[in-house]
Amino acid sequence: MQRISDKKENMSKFLTLMLAALTFAACTNSNEKMNTCANDTWDKVFPLSEKVNHQKVSFQNQYGFTLVADLYTPKANDKSQMSNHKYAAIAVSGPFGATKEQSSGLYAMKMAERGFVALAFDPSFTGESSGEPRRTASPDINTEDFMAAVDYLSKLPEVDADRIGIIGICGWGGIALNAAAADTRIKATVASTMYDMTRVSGNDYNDAFDDEQWRHRNRENLSQQRLADPQAMAGGVLDTVPPQAPRFVHDYYDYYKTPRGYHARSGNSNDGWRVIGTQAYANSRFLYYINEIRSAVLIMHGADAHSRYFGEAAYHYMVDGKADGYKTVVAPNPCPENKELLIIPDASHCDLYDGGYTEPAGKGEPKNLIPWDKLTEFFNKNLK
Repeated sequence: MQRISDKKENMSKFLTLMLAALTFAACTNSNEKMNTCANDTWDKVFPLSEKVNHQKVSFQNQYGFTLVADLYTPKANDKSQMSNHKYAAIAVSGPFGATKEQSSGLYAMKMAERGFVALAFDPSFTGESSGEPRRTASPDINTEDFMAAVDYLSKLPEVDADRIGIIGICGWGGIALNAAAADTRIKATVASTMYDMTRVSGNDYNDAFDDEQWRHRNRENLSQQRLADPQAMAGGVLDTVPPQAPRFVHDYYDYYKTPRGYHARSGNSNDGWRVIGTQAYANSRFLYYINEIRSAVLIMHGADAHSRYFGEAAYHYMVDGKADGYKTVVAPNPCPENKELLIIPDASHCDLYDGGYTEPAGKGEPKNLIPWDKLTEFFNKNLK
């Protein structure tokens, strides 16, 4: 068998390091313990809006894991409104390896300001939710987490169970699309600054290592790691970013390692996934049936995002049945009219986590690059 060249070997190591900067831990450290919801202290990276009510809640998924979440509801104009009105609802999660105290909580709170019941949850194995071993991810279980959130929202007395949507951010954008393909109760889906975690785990960035030899070597390394030290950590966002690193590595640092987005329970902000924690993603492709999603979908990306190709490829595969990076050509979508691709000028990947910040990160004035009015219009239209 022909060996991979030294040049490709070195590039593989560099890109693997960058991938580690994305695929981070589902918890803070090995001493982390699941919160039982007794502590409802405000500990988010954003201030609580005066327009919403907040409550910490928990529910179970079909695998028996307890998911801990923050429930945001609009403040009623009068005492009887909340009990007499059925609200549309939205479940939110992401980015991959982050917690509900970060971007997903902000999205949920902002949508509650706009009249929706919104739930930001920690996925299984992550943050305050249960699941052992910690720092682990699973395409099946993560997809189920979204559907379990829909279960929970459907049973709330103030929610109209026929008007539920979801928002997935970063790696959870791809998971959201997979959930929408599986669960017809989901009437509207937003994938924001999305990653296809199965594609990047199997092919690396921009499919630079869509190569059987590279994948075989990666599988060998992971297989040996399971015997050598299954608890070894891959590392989270870099504590020090070299100037020559790609912009997105600096962007991750600016969000996860500064006051702008740092959180003690976030694996992204701390010490990372287990090395074998995302092994199942590397050998999977879970967007195969998104071309059959009949409900509404909005995929939005920053024009300057390194991840933009994920969203564009997923959109075209979903609508047209074919796209670069997808080896299978399938039938076009039966309902293309309710699918949208929105490219946001001057926005990078992490700008859609919280709207972006002026420099220096975490200290400047926030920008407003997340199109909240567009999201409100999209959900109002499709959650009638």
